[in-house]
Amino acid sequence: MEKIWLTSYPAGVPHEIDATQFNSLSDLLAESFREHRNKRAFVCMDKGITYGELDTLSSRLAAWFQSRGLKTGARVAITMPNVLQYPVAIAAILRAGYVVANVNPLYTPRELEHQLKDSGAEAIVVLENFAHTVQAVVKNTVIKHVVVASMGDLMGAKGVIVNFVVRRVKKLVPAWNLPDHVSFNAALRQGAHETLKPVKQGPDDIAFLQYTGGTTGVAKGAMLLHRNLIANVLQSEVWFNPGRKNRPDIDQFVTVVALPLYHIFALTVCGFLTLRMGGMGILRIHAISRDDQGAQRFPDQHVSGREHPLQCAAEQSGIRQARFLQADRGKWRQHSCARSRGEAMVRDNGFTDHRRL
Repeated sequence: MEKIWLTSYPAGVPHEIDATQFNSLSDLLAESFREHRNKRAFVCMDKGITYGELDTLSSRLAAWFQSRGLKTGARVAITMPNVLQYPVAIAAILRAGYVVANVNPLYTPRELEHQLKDSGAEAIVVLENFAHTVQAVVKNTVIKHVVVASMGDLMGAKGVIVNFVVRRVKKLVPAWNLPDHVSFNAALRQGAHETLKPVKQGPDDIAFLQYTGGTTGVAKGAMLLHRNLIANVLQSEVWFNPGRKNRPDIDQFVTVVALPLYHIFALTVCGFLTLRMGGMGILRIHAISRDDQGAQRFPDQHVSGREHPLQCAAEQSGIRQARFLQADRGKWRQHSCARSRGEAMVRDNGFTDHRRL
């Protein structure tokens, strides 16, 4: 069959990629950790972690999970917004030889219970803002281990203030009680005394159970193999490379992670592609709770008076120049911002699904 679409490829984009250069996502991550160790990998609320720190933290959490006796291939759920603990948890689960089950943290107890039971998750990492939802259904699942994170866990001294404001001032953490849970930082401390055991992973092993939005019925889990994600990331990289070559003055490309990482586009492009290229992801926290009427509530993350949250994220992260569009009453309005710290944002296109509240 003649591949007529290849004539539309821009210069510099190859017609084929070698998706066999990595056996697993763990191998892909290991290379990035090794090559970009001192660069910042992710930033959230002005606090960041480097590739080296992501390597160390995920190794400790992976060793902790292994020490709990979970067998290779076990499903581990993550239900968090875009906080620093999210990429740590993803890398840890994969490196330990388990399968990631991404969960929308705004799920109702009924929706959460379905996904935990359907995936067969034996462990879960949850932000404390949503621990009450886990509490409501955990007894009906096979969950054996619960790791509870707090917003400020990886933010050092600032994290104490962040946690106080989130819990006491904004009151964004409903009361919860999960006996035998382990805090995220405690799991890291305990994991530091364990040894991460190497796990043999292949391209045809399952890496993620990625669930649909559930708009046409119950959410359904798609089995994503390691080679699926590797191919997607490498495909995205070769399309990105011509733009990188045109900007040799930029040492590190920046991705504003405005979509939640439990969405497949954000996971692949904003998450894994950013790590593959040695970029820096600015984690934009979406809704972290609901009020009594079911409306989504957001933490204060940007300077008051700024019109568009992406504009604020770009400015606060030091992006030199960014342009993006905002839908306003059916019309698209262009926004732009400029800074001079030496990084830049390039555009990618994607979509997000819609689900009922």
